[in-house]
Amino acid sequence: MLLALLALLEFSVRAGWVNAVLVPPPSVVAQRVATVLAAGTLWEPLGRTLYLLAVAYAAGCVLGIGLGVLMGRFRPVHGLLEPLVEVLRPLPKPALLPPLMLFLGLGDTMKITAVSLGVFFPVLINTVQGVRGVDPVLVDVARTFQHSRAALLWKVVLPSAMPLILSGMRIALGIALVLVVVAEMMAGTGGIGYLIIDLQRSFRVVDMYAWVVILSVLGYALNEVFVRIERRAIHWSGTRAG
Repeated sequence: MLLALLALLEFSVRAGWVNAVLVPPPSVVAQRVATVLAAGTLWEPLGRTLYLLAVAYAAGCVLGIGLGVLMGRFRPVHGLLEPLVEVLRPLPKPALLPPLMLFLGLGDTMKITAVSLGVFFPVLINTVQGVRGVDPVLVDVARTFQHSRAALLWKVVLPSAMPLILSGMRIALGIALVLVVVAEMMAGTGGIGYLIIDLQRSFRVVDMYAWVVILSVLGYALNEVFVRIERRAIHWSGTRAG
């Protein structure tokens, strides 16, 4: 299907039905991608984006899982924090970038904070649902065998909640990539996002599309890596990663 669409686009541009200045032929874009790879100019912006993505994603996941376990296990904590979470969760996270820029500037701290917030909420919600959905029989059996709270958490609660937690983490990974690129575009201080917007402003259209293609391949690769990790982590659950 994808190859058919690319072939149709190629034909449309070559036939003059589509403005080649604004939408170059896919074959030309592919050649430019190959040039970027051969020249070695890929690694600096890619490494910059991946660094910010990794730090922010890890921070958001750790905070989301930690607070999610507390909210899922303790009703007072859930009752206290749920209204705040439900107020902040629907807020589009790119809308937080301008105020974060005012308080944190244009550096890495702002970008990491913005992306971490985007990661935090889907991981939190899925963790809460996973923890609260643990089979009470399993908990009762663990208590019967006099497991400590720590053992109950590590041996019963977290393994049972893991499919939902990983599902939230997978959703958050896509959100994180979007947010890190948007933050780079707005801050204008490096990474693939900054490079794409800079090429667009310079009207280097073919180069811009080449980096968009590279970004799409990056997103696909990250998802595939996560799916493989997910399948290994919860192979016992019978849950199939889609």
